[in-house]
Amino acid sequence: MGWFCINLTLILALLSTSFPYNSWAVDVDTNLGSETELLTRELMESARQPEFLDWLRRTRRRIHEYPELSFQEYQTSQFIRNELDSLGIKYLWPVAKTGVVGTIGSGAQPWFGLRADMDALPIQELVDWECKSKIDGKMHACGHDAHVTMLLGAARLIQNRRDKLKGTIKLVFQPAEEGYAGASYMLEEGALDGFQAMFGLHVWPFMPVGTIGSKPGPIMAGSSRFTVIMQGKGGHAATPHNTRDPILAVSMAVLALQQLVSRETDPLEPRVLTVAFVDGQAGNVIPESVRFGGTFRFMTLEGYSYLKQRIKEIIETQAGVHHCSATVSFMEEMRPYPPTINDPKIYDHSKRVGEILLGNNNVQHSPALMAAEDFGFYSQRMATAFFFIGTQNKTTSSSVKGLHSPYFTIDEEVLPIGAALHAAVAISYLDTHFKSE
Repeated sequence: MGWFCINLTLILALLSTSFPYNSWAVDVDTNLGSETELLTRELMESARQPEFLDWLRRTRRRIHEYPELSFQEYQTSQFIRNELDSLGIKYLWPVAKTGVVGTIGSGAQPWFGLRADMDALPIQELVDWECKSKIDGKMHACGHDAHVTMLLGAARLIQNRRDKLKGTIKLVFQPAEEGYAGASYMLEEGALDGFQAMFGLHVWPFMPVGTIGSKPGPIMAGSSRFTVIMQGKGGHAATPHNTRDPILAVSMAVLALQQLVSRETDPLEPRVLTVAFVDGQAGNVIPESVRFGGTFRFMTLEGYSYLKQRIKEIIETQAGVHHCSATVSFMEEMRPYPPTINDPKIYDHSKRVGEILLGNNNVQHSPALMAAEDFGFYSQRMATAFFFIGTQNKTTSSSVKGLHSPYFTIDEEVLPIGAALHAAVAISYLDTHFKSE
């Protein structure tokens, strides 16, 4: 999950949205038959073979030891390309600087995408184990090492069945999910043109291994950030009447911003606005200026536009009241993330495959999150489904550490499950689409 998704607030209602995707109409037969059941079980059995499982673990640990930040995933990208070369899978590279898009199948439509993000976080790992990060100040604290590993595992499983594919499966290894909107650059460079649908997974430490969860419609929020320079007139704290105190203006602006959700938003529409930092200086000086900022979250395009407009209005108004001036930036060079929206048909197809793979009771209906993911850029352009996959070891007595924690760990038993699920969703999509044609 991206740099924007540090606040993980659960949303308990099904939500409507105005973020449509532009794609061909998708007609997926969700009455998956015995052939799909047999395929899914064969894929799971293959993924759990000792040799395959050992390879998955070694792959994940190698990536974990050498984390790379957004748009710097050079070694990770090279590792992926080496694996694809060894499997005889053709690929496009570089895409969005370090990204890789592999192709399995004849090249004929439909094209179904599977996505994994590659980047790590600027966090010092504090987990003491034999495969701890070897790069100071960098860590795979959001499970992207597992995402890449599961997709490489799926590549192996699919490549073994390439002659039976009823279309083409695309393997999307994407850079810069953590705040830098790598997905949008993948789309801009045209590497995903022609995709009919896409599936993605994200590890989730609050669900046990062997479970997955999601919901149709909005599953994760859109997100943007703002920073402000409040300019006043500085001076000694003993003579405030000779100053134009920007701290007072900032304080009133922060209080006023809280009303955007509590008094200007329908309580049935989820929005979040958080002021996350205020920079201060010496304790006996009123500064010339103060910098502050934060993030805001939304589930609709209208919500984004409204919050953006009102944030600027409120801050500039409060600045004027206190004889200060404000410069508001929405940091759009970082690209705001749109909501991630599950297409009902692709969601239902993926859910049915998951139920075959794991059992009905292990496929959960997950509430939407106010966290953000740049997978939302894909859901604007094509039919998508995004699922959480459990990584919690139910037998451990240690407390669960969330994403972006220096103590984050996963149970590696999730790796064959994710590999098999990726492969089964993609192959069966092609099969059912072919039958419906």
